[in-house]
Amino acid sequence: MKVKEVMHAGVTFVEPTASLKEIATRMRDDDVGAIPVRADGQLLGIVTDRDITCRAAANSEDLSNLTARDVMTENVACCSPEDDIAMAITAMETKKIRRLAVADSQFGTVGMPSLGDLLHGASKKLTGEVLRAVSGHHG
Repeated sequence: MKVKEVMHAGVTFVEPTASLKEIATRMRDDDVGAIPVRADGQLLGIVTDRDITCRAAANSEDLSNLTARDVMTENVACCSPEDDIAMAITAMETKKIRRLAVADSQFGTVGMPSLGDLLHGASKKLTGEVLRAVSGHHG
């Protein structure tokens, strides 16, 4: 099964200057846990709900001044819509991430499946392996 068969197509982006309030509001309204950050058509990073909690709230006294650029994770892991879901899951397992950007041949982000999305089409063996790896404590 291919990534494009299980991913939710379409991605909401924010600019690097977007406030954390704007990002959190979009996450709530769109019922997502991550929003990619881009400028001039280039993917710069991703802000996850965990980034907001751990990088922003835990490390800052004034959240109102923080932007996407301040808390985003850079070097976003990507795959192709044509990749097999086992490859995508293995990449997530190796990198210990729960979301993977899906980019087309022009490097435009076209989707962002969660671990759950990918696991729906995976074998039970692969599902168990990746859940143990991704959900384990990061030492």
